[in-house]
Amino acid sequence: MTKTQQFEQQTKALIDNIKKVCANFGLGNDGNEFKVITQVFLYKFLNDKYVFEIKKLNQQLAEADNWEHAFANLSDKEVAKLNMRLKPSVARVRPDHFISSLFNKQDKPNFSEIFDTTLTDIAKDNSDIFSVLTEGGEKIVLFENLSKYVTDNRDQFCKAIVNKLVDFSFENIFNEKFDFYATIFEYLIKDYNTNSGGKYAEYFTPHAVSKIIARCLVSTEVNNATCYDPSAGSGTLLMNLAHQIGEDKCTIYSQDISQKSSSLLRLNLVLNDLVHSIHNIIKGNTILDPYHKQASGELEKFDYVVSNPPFKLDFSDFSADLDTKENQERFFAGMPKTPAKKKESMAIYLMFLQHIIFSLKAEGKAAVVVPTGFITAQSGIDKKIRQKLIDEKMLAGVVSMPSNIFANTGTNVSILFIDKASKGDVVLIDASNLGETVKEGKNQKTVLTYAEEDQIINTFNSKEVIDDFSVVVSYDDIAAKNYSFSAGQYFEVKIEYVNITSDEFEQRLQQISSNLNSFFNESRQLEVQIKKQLKSLSYD
Repeated sequence: MTKTQQFEQQTKALIDNIKKVCANFGLGNDGNEFKVITQVFLYKFLNDKYVFEIKKLNQQLAEADNWEHAFANLSDKEVAKLNMRLKPSVARVRPDHFISSLFNKQDKPNFSEIFDTTLTDIAKDNSDIFSVLTEGGEKIVLFENLSKYVTDNRDQFCKAIVNKLVDFSFENIFNEKFDFYATIFEYLIKDYNTNSGGKYAEYFTPHAVSKIIARCLVSTEVNNATCYDPSAGSGTLLMNLAHQIGEDKCTIYSQDISQKSSSLLRLNLVLNDLVHSIHNIIKGNTILDPYHKQASGELEKFDYVVSNPPFKLDFSDFSADLDTKENQERFFAGMPKTPAKKKESMAIYLMFLQHIIFSLKAEGKAAVVVPTGFITAQSGIDKKIRQKLIDEKMLAGVVSMPSNIFANTGTNVSILFIDKASKGDVVLIDASNLGETVKEGKNQKTVLTYAEEDQIINTFNSKEVIDDFSVVVSYDDIAAKNYSFSAGQYFEVKIEYVNITSDEFEQRLQQISSNLNSFFNESRQLEVQIKKQLKSLSYD
């Protein structure tokens, strides 16, 4: 077992142990368990990260047999100097807020209050950098009182949590790379499938889809890029994009109507060394009230936009508010009509897609997950959007993914790649036949192998033509096909010719003639039998 595998195993064991504590105190499968698990994990991460960073700054602490004792011997002035030298992305943790300090206070009365106060104090001390904002400007801080979610034995609950945190240090994982944290994050949130009717898929995009998007969007060196997701969920698309660009070479922006997903995204940013972007994470309604704006009041434009928006959602309550002069250019293709029934089937993804096109800089790029039906719809808003992408030469390519790439939806999806600076032809890929089917719970899911992921990425970036898999077409070709983005409609129909001798030809012709005679004889026999049966029929 490698060190990375060992660290991964230990980290997952810690997550499991915290879940066991929650279950033992009545929070198993409770809606509040998610808050306890994610906030306790984040507290542990920030505590150990602080310790890891100050040890790098102070050799005495790094070499001490007991770093807590050595740290306690530092003067307030020395501690203040250490804190000043820390990067802004490192949360400041006071000595009396250390996990080790909490562990030593377990015998004190009202320990749950000490535990809660520790978390809320850390949240206050780091509010400016680590808070998520709402569209109204309110701060959603790091931590809240967690013991309130347990009705009885709150002190024992908090003690049990702390006892799990002291057994293992995260200091060994801070040199790990993106894939490690992506695995841990997915494991951390995998059990929280519901939230007031919401689905886990709203918060997590499959890693294969995220990887394909990032590597197809960014294939060259990039610096100082702005990256935006208007329906960010847990931020998987943004994390993959930032990793492909370089976490220190980009700034993340997002908006999502769910407070839960905004909190998940914050956790993802902390894990992936993107703390500098937390203040750009906004909880709010992107379609009705987009938050990110320029000083002039106009909507902000971005270098890269990625999104896996909700496909269907009832937005009838505010659809009328969108019909304004200011929104005419943003929603250039129009808005879906409000149906009399099944309002939850309103195609809100069309609104997100129009917003994304509007939010791109003059040379910006975007990748959007859409239902595959969008790429061939014969009329309506869908076709108007496709027509704009072709007429203004913005479409870079489309990848149609295998069915069931998302475990809990049967909707087939495609990835739409937009490039406002596009100069060449368009690559269309039909990857629907790739992947292996695996069972995930009660659902079946299609999983791409690493080789298949690379096949899609390399084919897209090289614009390679592969029989029955990919095709490269011009904008005029697409316009002539009624603006269809389906690769299959452009595949060449090939007729294979085989050379045979005249004797072989005669032999085959005789075989065909013989077969036909046999069929004709059988047909005549059936005709006689049918007529005989008809004559035997009588009216009673």
